[in-house]
Amino acid sequence: MAGKQLHLWLAAAAMLLAISDASLTKNATKQFLRAHNEARAAVGVDPLLWSKKMASYASKLASHSPGSASCELSQEAASCEYGANQAVANWFDGPAAVVGSWVDEGRRYYNYGYNSCAVGHQNECESYTQVVWKKTVKLGCGKANCGKDGSHVICLYSPPGNVPGERPY
Repeated sequence: MAGKQLHLWLAAAAMLLAISDASLTKNATKQFLRAHNEARAAVGVDPLLWSKKMASYASKLASHSPGSASCELSQEAASCEYGANQAVANWFDGPAAVVGSWVDEGRRYYNYGYNSCAVGHQNECESYTQVVWKKTVKLGCGKANCGKDGSHVICLYSPPGNVPGERPY
């Protein structure tokens, strides 16, 4: 009898975890969108729409081979048809913290008046300007475990931003 109860308890726990994971995924989607759209609203740019297709691709790019403890940035994401932002973060850093790091760091170094970036901070500026790029309309993000406590986050943007000579907004 105790074996049956344990089996039923384990099955119920697995169902609860599956339900919890599904709601976290939905919540993460909302958090990624909200963080991006708040940054865009601050500069008068229209909000983004979520793309499930792009999110699926971002998740694939963020995933590493089984057993990999490497938290390296994806070269494939940097050269795909979409604009891309990447971060290696603590597993518990939520979407708002990751997007916030792109926005806060980049905004600090970006000069709208000159449409330029402080010397040595081009990567930070490009992460920020991609988030607020006025011609971008779709977003999809993915997150995968890449080590003991790390995660790899990738957000993809369509159409891509950071076109040389153009202002982001």
